[in-house]
Amino acid sequence: MKTRITELLNIEYPVIQGGMAWVATAELAAAVSNAGGLGLIAAGGAPADIVREQIKKARTLTDKPFGVNVMMMSPYAEDIMNMLLEEKPAVVATGAGNPSKYIPSLKEAGIKVIPVVASVAVAMKMEKAGADAIVAEGTEAGGHIGEITTMALVPQIADAVEIPVIAAGGIVDSRGTLAAFALGAEGIQVGTRFICSEECIAHENYKNAVIKAKDRDAVVTGRSTKAPVRALKNKLTREYERLEKEGAPFEEIEALGIGGLRRAFQDGDVEMGSLMAGQVAAMVNKIEPCADIVRDLFSGIAEKAEKISAKIG
Repeated sequence: MKTRITELLNIEYPVIQGGMAWVATAELAAAVSNAGGLGLIAAGGAPADIVREQIKKARTLTDKPFGVNVMMMSPYAEDIMNMLLEEKPAVVATGAGNPSKYIPSLKEAGIKVIPVVASVAVAMKMEKAGADAIVAEGTEAGGHIGEITTMALVPQIADAVEIPVIAAGGIVDSRGTLAAFALGAEGIQVGTRFICSEECIAHENYKNAVIKAKDRDAVVTGRSTKAPVRALKNKLTREYERLEKEGAPFEEIEALGIGGLRRAFQDGDVEMGSLMAGQVAAMVNKIEPCADIVRDLFSGIAEKAEKISAKIG
């Protein structure tokens, strides 16, 4: 399957694995890249030397292109960006902040830059700053989210920019892939389903929580702090909701989440861990290799399109 995204990134399938903090390690990124997509290592809140180690490890596991996701709100963001100019991964994806000042130097180093955005205005700003493509992420996604749904956001951004658009949020199978392309995207980004890949080193309790999830289990907390996060409901999310309803201070609410994702990913704490996952968690029902996931995301798309065409005459 060829699109501007496959050509831009030199990959076989136009799919990027989401840059999920803790979850998106060298092992997962390499497996997705080996499967024909683009794997991402998540820098998250890690310092530059740890991210460098992950890059070096990924290079022992794959000779395919992969990238690094940088959270601009990280206190180590500048150090990480300087390190990436030395290591030169194929792609730098960014989120949670404005990467504009880094884009010229990244591009000069031959690195493709793909910001994740949640609004048309930011997408246009990133295009003007020199981004190579845009990830339009709808509120259905797991982790830190915006307010606009994928169905509403993707076509608006696709109409507003000239660079390729990658749809994210609520995509878990080839039906979602087909829908994303119908909305104007030229690629997809998938996160939640890759949590349940064999190569993902997340704790089995975390993976099983995703597999057991029902349609209303992925809830949003943190709206009162202007930093909404979608995760599977558990004791932690209920405590968030209680504090927000009581009007607790920002510092108290923020402190509750410290270490939450580590507890879920590393310790397998499904009660007080932050089980970040999207609304499609209920559609993930097994643990399987990344290669099978990638193929399934694009399986039978032409046939599905023909059936839709036949239905509408």
